[in-house]
Amino acid sequence: MTMDSGALRARPAATRRNARTHALEIIRQKIITLELAPGARLSENELAGQLGLSRTPIRESLILLAEEQLVFVVPQVGTLVAPILLSEIETAQFVRESLELAALSESVARATPDDIAELNAIIDAQRIADSRKTQAGFFTLDEEFHATLMGISGHGSAWRTVAQAKAHLDRARHLSLSFTGMSVLIDQHQVITDSLAAGNGDAAASAMREHLRRVFNDIAAVRQTNPELFTLDPSQ
Repeated sequence: MTMDSGALRARPAATRRNARTHALEIIRQKIITLELAPGARLSENELAGQLGLSRTPIRESLILLAEEQLVFVVPQVGTLVAPILLSEIETAQFVRESLELAALSESVARATPDDIAELNAIIDAQRIADSRKTQAGFFTLDEEFHATLMGISGHGSAWRTVAQAKAHLDRARHLSLSFTGMSVLIDQHQVITDSLAAGNGDAAASAMREHLRRVFNDIAAVRQTNPELFTLDPSQ
């Protein structure tokens, strides 16, 4: 039996892509969750060892992360995790608010009792995460809540656009949890869900807008104590 030569050529390329995707997802998540804090130096060798990969997918991942302005290269120093860009936060918030409010307006007429039950189940899980003080678990559930809510509108795939745009915003959101507290955000989720269940689109939109914009107050508080984590100018 013979094997197609094209398949033989494609397999290494696919393997390289998979390794790069794997490395990109892990390093990006470490940056977003602040496990890799602004200013942290990134070593290709160390990352390759930690992830069990060669340096090539690590290097390619860092190039892609530089395009997102999540890392930058300093001559004679190396690759560093970038500070949180305030301009990117504002842009991400604009994208997120525009898409989520548009989706929410369509969800009012489409939401079923099962949809409301699913949202309430996520909120219940969030309350458990809050009681256990597990911020990482809450953050994952927060993403699930908003993705599920967008899915009710019939435009669930638009969440990928939101998720891709908000890397710097998510870094700030992780920081802001220590100022806001999870319970406040959970209560806001409940108001959004209850308004949706009641078919009150105006109340749902008002609650969503307040919920999404709260992060700006929290960022202002974080900047007072940790100004070095942020920058206005990506070239700095």
